Amino acid sequence: MVKNFFLAFTAAVLLVSCGGNETTSTTATTDDGTHFGAAVSAENAITYEELVPKMAGTDSLAIKISGTVGEVCQKKGCWMMLVSDQPDVPEMRVTFKDYAFFMPKDLTGKRVVLDGFAFISETSVDDLRHYAEDAGKSAEEIAAITEPEREVAFEAAGVLVLK
Repeated sequence: MVKNFFLAFTAAVLLVSCGGNETTSTTATTDDGTHFGAAVSAENAITYEELVPKMAGTDSLAIKISGTVGEVCQKKGCWMMLVSDQPDVPEMRVTFKDYAFFMPKDLTGKRVVLDGFAFISETSVDDLRHYAEDAGKSAEEIAAITEPEREVAFEAAGVLVLK
C-alpha cells in the first residue's frame, strides 16, 4: 500500500513539475565534476549494469550507481535516462528527490554518479506519453505508446556529473 502510494505520488509530482519553463538546481563544481543536489562521491559506486541483477530479488534498494546519460527532459531537466552499452540492459529513468534540482539539458553521453533509491515501477501509458512529449518525440511516436512498462527506476538525492 505504501509503495503504491509512493509510486502514484512520484508520478503525480513528475507530471506537475515538468509543465513549467523555469529551471532550478543546486550545483557545486569540484575537482571531480559538477554536483547537483546532495554531494556525491564516485567512491564505492556500482555500475548501472551491476544494479539490474541486484534488483531481481527486491522491489527497492538504497544504492550509489554510475552510468551514462542517454537522454534528458528537454522541457526542464526534471528526468534523465541512463543507458548501457550492453544490448540486453534496458534504459532506466532517473528523477530527482523532492524535485529540489534539475539537470542540464545537454548531458547526453556524459558519465554520472547517482546516490539514491532504485525501485521497481510500473509506468502508465499517460506518463510514458508525457515523457515522450518532454523528449521531443513525434506525434506518431507518442501515439504508438499503448502499453504500460514495468521497469527499474531511480530517485536520486544527488548527482555527480564526472569530468
